Amino acid sequence: MDEYQQLISVISLTMGVAWASGLNLYAAILVLGLGGSVGGIDLPESLAVVQDPAVILAAGLMYAVEFFADKIPGVDTGWDALHTFIRIPAGALLAANTVGDVSPALQLAAGIVGGSVTSVTHAAKASTRMLINTSPEPVSNWLASISEDVAVFGGLWVALNHPVLFLIGFIAFLLLLIWLLPKLWRGIARIFRKIGQWLGLSKETNAALAGAGEATSELAKPSSLVDALQGLDSLHQSGALSDAEYATAKASVIAEHTSAGAR
Repeated sequence: MDEYQQLISVISLTMGVAWASGLNLYAAILVLGLGGSVGGIDLPESLAVVQDPAVILAAGLMYAVEFFADKIPGVDTGWDALHTFIRIPAGALLAANTVGDVSPALQLAAGIVGGSVTSVTHAAKASTRMLINTSPEPVSNWLASISEDVAVFGGLWVALNHPVLFLIGFIAFLLLLIWLLPKLWRGIARIFRKIGQWLGLSKETNAALAGAGEATSELAKPSSLVDALQGLDSLHQSGALSDAEYATAKASVIAEHTSAGAR
């Protein structure tokens, strides 16, 4: 039973550190470093380096910078973009070292899984914040940033003190991401498409709608209707057409087919 509990604790710490690193790497290091240095957290020897005063000082300084940068609309997105190259490898490194004195293969496996968890958590955070930035008021950014900070400190506390509860919540989080990430990415695709239209750089939507109009000239054949609708659906799924544009183009195609059939 003790071995089972120890295994659950190690898995919880590994996933907790990887998850927290995707939200706020410096806060995660601070929790581990300060907790380990005061004896509140029993860290494996391979992770004892985070208890070094220099590491704690550096993490504290960077956390202070991120605390403010993460609450400024636009700046937070740039900060997230930069930290794509920092959070993910650091999260993988921390995860690999949470498993303690084990074989190199197990450490590598922990690093791979941990890096993947950090990646999807970072992607969800960055995507969500980019969509929030479309709102003109800054309050939503502040609330999101503060919620993330609280989640990191609270989540790591649960991972360390109630590992089974954390793992249940972690599985629920992964299931939520499977459902949420495609929606976030479609929303971001629409943002970039709108920016391109404002800058006069994107002709994709107009070309798509023009192509849909040309397709209706052949709608006397049933297969042409199917092909046109499938083409519109593909453009919609890829983010080239918004929901409203897709609905308008689809209605136009069906109306043309109906009128052609009546003639």
